[in-house]
Amino acid sequence: MAHRGACDLAPENTLASFQLALDHDADLLETDLWLSADGEIVCNHDRTLLRTTGDRRRVGQLTARALARLPARDHHGQEHGVPRLATLLEMVPAHVPLIVELKDPALVEPGPLARLLRELGARARERRAGVITERRGLLRKLRTAAPGLVAGHIALRDPWGARDVDLLGPWWPLLRLNPGYVAAARRRGQRVCPLDPQLHAPGHLSRWLSLDVDAVLTNDPRRTRLAIEALRSPLAAG
Repeated sequence: MAHRGACDLAPENTLASFQLALDHDADLLETDLWLSADGEIVCNHDRTLLRTTGDRRRVGQLTARALARLPARDHHGQEHGVPRLATLLEMVPAHVPLIVELKDPALVEPGPLARLLRELGARARERRAGVITERRGLLRKLRTAAPGLVAGHIALRDPWGARDVDLLGPWWPLLRLNPGYVAAARRRGQRVCPLDPQLHAPGHLSRWLSLDVDAVLTNDPRRTRLAIEALRSPLAAG
C-alpha cells in the first residue's frame, strides 16, 4: 500500500507521488482527506500546510483552487500543489483500490459524506475503496450513515483490534506483543496492515510476511516489492 503515494520519491499526497506509486506497481494507494474552504475534498495529511508547503494556514482556510497552486517542492525543484480527491480518482485505474484516511471530522457530516461517496462512486459500491480513521467516534458515525462502505480502524493502542470494522491498521509493536493478532483478525473476517515506518529495518518486513499480513504500508513501492521478492525467493528460503 503506497503511503501518501510514493512519498520517499516525490512530495507526499501529490499527483506526482501517486503517479510514481502506480508506475512502480503499488497494489493499493493511501491518502488523507480534508475539506477545503469551498467544501471540496482534498488530499493532505496535516491540518495545516506548514510542513509541506511552508504556508501557516489550515487546509480549510483555502479554496481547492488556491490549494492546488501551493508549492510543495521536490528534490528536482518542481512544484506540486494539494490535489482534489476527484482529480486523484481520475488518474487511478479502476482496478487499483484506494484507502482514504478521514483527517477532517466534518467529512462524516451528511453533506460532505454524501460528496465523498459520490466521488468514490463505483469504487465504494464495489468495495474497491476503504475509509480509515483513528477516531472510533467517526467510525461509528460512518458505519451508521454508510453501512456498506469498507471501514478500517487505525489502532495505535488496542492490542486486539476493533471487532466492528473490515480493516485494521495496528501500530507495529502491537503485533510483536501479540503474535496472534493477525490470526484473530482473520477469524473475524478482517484484513490487517501494520503501521510500520521502519518497514525496511532489519527483520521487520520478514516478520510481517511470516505473520501473513494482508498488506504493508510503504513509502517506496518499488523497493518494497523487490524486498518481498527477495525474501520469497528459493535462495532466501534456503
